[in-house]
Amino acid sequence: MASFQKYSTKQGQLWLFKMDTGINAQTGKRTSTTRRGFKTKKEAQAAAVKLEQELENGLLINNNNFTYEEVFKQWYSNHCKTIKVSTKKTIESKFKTHILPRFGKLKIKDISKTYCQKMINEIADTIASANDIKIQANQVFKFALKMDIITKNPMEHVSIPKQQSDLLSDETEANERNYWTKEEIKQFLEITKKEISYRDHSLFHLLIYTGARKGELLALTWNDIDFEAATIRLAKTLFHNEGEFIIQTPKTAKSKRLISLDGQTLRLLKQWRIRQKEANMAVINIIVDNNMVFTRDDGNPLRLAYPNEKLNTVIKKHNLHPITIHGLRHTHASLLFEAGASIKEVQERLGHEDIKTTMNIYTHVTDTIREQTATKFQRYLEL
Repeated sequence: MASFQKYSTKQGQLWLFKMDTGINAQTGKRTSTTRRGFKTKKEAQAAAVKLEQELENGLLINNNNFTYEEVFKQWYSNHCKTIKVSTKKTIESKFKTHILPRFGKLKIKDISKTYCQKMINEIADTIASANDIKIQANQVFKFALKMDIITKNPMEHVSIPKQQSDLLSDETEANERNYWTKEEIKQFLEITKKEISYRDHSLFHLLIYTGARKGELLALTWNDIDFEAATIRLAKTLFHNEGEFIIQTPKTAKSKRLISLDGQTLRLLKQWRIRQKEANMAVINIIVDNNMVFTRDDGNPLRLAYPNEKLNTVIKKHNLHPITIHGLRHTHASLLFEAGASIKEVQERLGHEDIKTTMNIYTHVTDTIREQTATKFQRYLEL
């Protein structure tokens, strides 16, 4: 049986429970555990019931001998029920590739701050997203701390080494820009209009003219486009998992948005809808009823990697400045700023949850804006 108790912290009143966990096979002595940090008594009671079940099933034998991987499995068994399939796949990949190979077989109580810092330094030398890895690895340590498996979190004060890319000169950064200028966009669309399918040209046009994420456009149905109101609703995204296409809601509330379309884009989409209907009618023994805007010839959604592959092919063939699919989204934001849009307008159009994301694009805006700023200053002085 568990006993429950309220206690005071700097954050306010919290609950803990104490429970007899049986006899330690190594010492022959009875053991107990105290688990704290629960906001309500009801939450503590639920955790106590779960612990009793784990004890009955033989899942908890001796907290002191738990490896990091064993604690990870306990944490993830609950956490995975609260997240989307796409997020699960991302988290599982990070643990499998970067975290478990370094921490998995170690007893979690023996992992030190020094070791954690060393591992994060190694990871930072190989990938740019070391902070994401640290955040995920830290979730397991925080869970272990809450469950009284460890008494201190060794990951808590680990710092992320400054990336070499942060120290690059302006000239190097300019050479590695992940966006196109207005002239480069015009050149690219002229090429795609002549050399690739109307479907693919329409897809790239929409990526550039809306700033939408590729998953958002690949999940589009014709019902999402209002030709009368000249708007497009972006409220879902396409995800591919183990051979299955999944349509799911966006990661954040801000990602759900209704944005305006220009006349040229509307005319292009109307023409694509006509061509798509004609192509579907010409296909024998295939019924396309998903109403999706961009599909393969058999009516199935396009692969998420397809736009990337097509973009790279055109860039290499015509020796264009290399950018990624996400770079087209960056390009849309940069050109909006160039056209005079406010930071708030760009944030809402791109669906950024945090305005800092928009500000980061603004600070990397094209050279054209900087030149225009200098010209405006000169003209003002000459008045």
